[in-house]
Amino acid sequence: MSTFEVRRSTVIPAAAEEIFPLVNNFHEWTAWSPWETIDPGMSRRYFGSDSGAGAGYEWSGNRKAGSGTMEIEESLPSSLVRIRLQFTRPFKALNPTTFSFTPVQGGTEVTWRMTGENKGLGRVFALFMNMDKMVGGDFERGLAALASTVAARKS
Repeated sequence: MSTFEVRRSTVIPAAAEEIFPLVNNFHEWTAWSPWETIDPGMSRRYFGSDSGAGAGYEWSGNRKAGSGTMEIEESLPSSLVRIRLQFTRPFKALNPTTFSFTPVQGGTEVTWRMTGENKGLGRVFALFMNMDKMVGGDFERGLAALASTVAARKS
């Protein structure tokens, strides 16, 4: 119970080259991320590169949005985006996150994966709340919004 993984996948009817830029650039996340609308007053700061390795995003919001940073550590065009996701509030946590893009019949399979380790209060919290149930639905909504965003930009 000390470690966890949340993983969701969907097939988006588009080439990886059309989807990848929406994940590889944090400025694009406002169009599809399931957490962008949790707090309309949330503050955002972008730092580092515009996209790809070294691109960063910092947010601070209400109790539901929390605060933290994301930084792209690895970016393989149309294949993989590896992110260092660090929460600072309501709990401190480091959750490595990856997006992978695999060509399949009918489009591209996009897999969103987050791992972590429950420490301190997080370990107690994990006794009562399953991370997959808590975050998995958000991943599903985010992937559906990503697919809708790609479709809208294609038309």
